[in-house]
Amino acid sequence: MSTQREPLYRGIIWTAGAILATFLVAIPAKAQSNRGDYLFFVGSGFLCQPNDSSACPAVTKSAGDSNYEMSGAGTFNPRGKSVTAVGTFTHRSPNGSTLETGIWMANQLVSFDSYGVARDVLMREGWAFGLSEFGLRRMPTLSGSMPTGGLAVIRIRLLPMWGPPRMAVLQVNCALGKVPEERQTEGIRLSFEGGGGEFDQEISGRTIFVLTRPGPNRAPKLPAAEGEPRSAPAEARQ
Repeated sequence: MSTQREPLYRGIIWTAGAILATFLVAIPAKAQSNRGDYLFFVGSGFLCQPNDSSACPAVTKSAGDSNYEMSGAGTFNPRGKSVTAVGTFTHRSPNGSTLETGIWMANQLVSFDSYGVARDVLMREGWAFGLSEFGLRRMPTLSGSMPTGGLAVIRIRLLPMWGPPRMAVLQVNCALGKVPEERQTEGIRLSFEGGGGEFDQEISGRTIFVLTRPGPNRAPKLPAAEGEPRSAPAEARQ
């Protein structure tokens, strides 16, 4: 990367990071209000660990050894085929130099195949909801949420720092639950539309889906104890 582009590169990374951080805070509340929604995280959020660089970002490689590093998060509903997601990406050459960087946004949920829930995975792995890389220490706990394995196929739009936008298909695989033999490796794959290249080797990075179940809106109203004064009917109070 040229020295002229370095300030712009740093600027877009900080901007994209701020967008992702804001999004990670907002999506739990959105998903909590819709039964059957899934949250998903790709090399970001509570999946990241300070002493484990293999967790974040998620990395996928092509046959020519260039790779894409991707982080992001979102929410989707398999029945309605709705999806909202955003993240960052960096394309690197085989020698590690940056070819392009920018943000990506979900365009369409193509499919989702669930491998089943893994109820104790968060406690077993010692993960805690948070986003330490952007200064956020904790996210709201979701009532009745369940970590789930699966494969999501999402059409995304990549918006690079320079050059035209491009469309691609992102595969997010979380190897929890009853994982098919051919999907034992956790990670991502990326294929560009129109013959723009295919990155089909999962190199590193953690992913997870979280099935959300909204809790009750209010506690049940208990009957008044015998002898306790009862509220007068609304008509009598008027």
